[in-house]
Amino acid sequence: MNLFSSQFKSKLSTLLTASFLSAGLIASASAQLSGLPINAAASVNGAIITNDMVEQGIKMATSQGQQDSPDLRKAVVQKFIEVLLLSQRAEKDGLANSEKANTQLMLIRQNYLADLELSTFMAQNPISEADMQAEYNKEIASLGPTGMMVEYKVSDIAIATEADAQAALSRIKKGEPFDKVAKSISLAPNRVQGGAVGWVQAGQLAPQISAVLLNLAKGQVSQAPIQMQQGWYLLKLEDKRSSKPPSFEQAKPAIRNGLAQRKQFEFLSQIAKESKIVVQ
Repeated sequence: MNLFSSQFKSKLSTLLTASFLSAGLIASASAQLSGLPINAAASVNGAIITNDMVEQGIKMATSQGQQDSPDLRKAVVQKFIEVLLLSQRAEKDGLANSEKANTQLMLIRQNYLADLELSTFMAQNPISEADMQAEYNKEIASLGPTGMMVEYKVSDIAIATEADAQAALSRIKKGEPFDKVAKSISLAPNRVQGGAVGWVQAGQLAPQISAVLLNLAKGQVSQAPIQMQQGWYLLKLEDKRSSKPPSFEQAKPAIRNGLAQRKQFEFLSQIAKESKIVVQ
């Protein structure tokens, strides 16, 4: 849901590294700075580039490793000028009313508003220190009397139908390596790694998956395909280990991220329940 951010970052990154403005154009733009309205950094044929826009550009550039400096600020202004020049020419050439342009502009607007709604919701419903402490305490309590965290190294194969999953399981039972079968038929992106998922905790997985995982021995494959909303899965337990859980301070970033994702999911689910959704 971050199409706008990725598109704008890509465009800004490209413009920050490959300027095609001539020295004369830069000088002309700089000369216009005098007499501009308040909060204006520049203008192009009357269209204003605000200081707020420049600050957003600076923030985006620094988030990608650039160092804030007067030169960077000049570069950001120049790139906004280039974008305005090209967009104004596109308007003049009649490209702004094309079906492609309208579709892309609609998507940019929708994605921006979606991001804005989520960020506003999170600002109004922040995750407190008490929320994180409670979640940490719950996780520690779930470890049992040993107080040790159990992690599982797993691989999986995602398949569309039960029949195909049964066929894949049959191949594995006949001795074909799990990773080879995964590379040949899995629908998940990790197929290129032979279905490797890596180290996970049971609580991080869907209940259907964790229920099977907890009963697998090292090297064992699930005895039957596991039905999920997205399709059917085969699971293999590659390894298992126990370790001491992180301290609350060490775990806070992950806890905050997990609680944020949960809040956003619950918020979106509630909106969906209140809406009429039709899918062909």
